[in-house]
Amino acid sequence: MTQLDPDQFAPLVRHDNEPVFDELWQAEALGLAFSLAERGVFSPAEWSRTLGSEHRGLLGGGAADTTRTYYEAVVKAVERLLREKGPLTVDVVERRVSNWRQAYMNTPHGQPVRLEAAYYDESEK
Repeated sequence: MTQLDPDQFAPLVRHDNEPVFDELWQAEALGLAFSLAERGVFSPAEWSRTLGSEHRGLLGGGAADTTRTYYEAVVKAVERLLREKGPLTVDVVERRVSNWRQAYMNTPHGQPVRLEAAYYDESEK
């Protein structure tokens, strides 16, 4: 496995050179992209092209050029590359997305969302 330079996946930066993560999911999405590239699911060049394409698409569709739009593009790029190059089928990905949504709905406000919560209702405990 080749070592990747994390700077190839660097998000927008603040003046103090710290990554801009307004919400935890943003860091997780970027971390997932880095991890998938590190494992060879896609190359940094493929990542860069796909992220740029998704970001331009959002901006062209009228989205404001904000940090949130950038990270929405990150998620869209990861999803697209997984569909195109990943070992998972669309059905598997859609089922997992559905499970995460159900886990979110079953998790009390302020608690961490865990995938296991998709299979039971926290309020029944």
